[in-house]
Amino acid sequence: MRILGIDPGYGITGFGLVEGSRNQYTLLRCGAITTPAGMDFSARLEIIYEDMRQLLEVTKPDVVSIEELFFGQNVTTGIGVAQSRGVILLAIRQAGVPVFSYKPMQVKQAVVGYGNATKHQVQDMTKRLLGLSAMPKPDDAADAIAIALCHARSSTSLLSQVYN
Repeated sequence: MRILGIDPGYGITGFGLVEGSRNQYTLLRCGAITTPAGMDFSARLEIIYEDMRQLLEVTKPDVVSIEELFFGQNVTTGIGVAQSRGVILLAIRQAGVPVFSYKPMQVKQAVVGYGNATKHQVQDMTKRLLGLSAMPKPDDAADAIAIALCHARSSTSLLSQVYN
């Protein structure tokens, strides 16, 4: 199964394409969609949407896993990320690819085995699961890879088989 993980953002949207089957995972591609800070916000959303459409066309994932939003202290930033996530979801929907959303705690639980794991612990375990010598950059791409691994590990659990 080819899983495209997405860490949504409006300045940087990370992505990671992972191939997974029976606890064997391979990183196929990763990177980031970026937009210039000074650009009109609607133009930034257009870039994210068009780049996401192209990414889906090129990578041809079986599924997409995307992080759910967590609104911390800065609600204004959260609203912008929510708008970015919206155009990403639209592109995925138009491509006809199934999409699964995961909360940050679910990603940590699936990758590390502990829902309150630190960012460093998630990156270290991601690196181990994929047999990488170093974690890919930027951090948004690394986060997206962890989101893809979350789906790979969650979708093969016995619980998901019972409820599907």
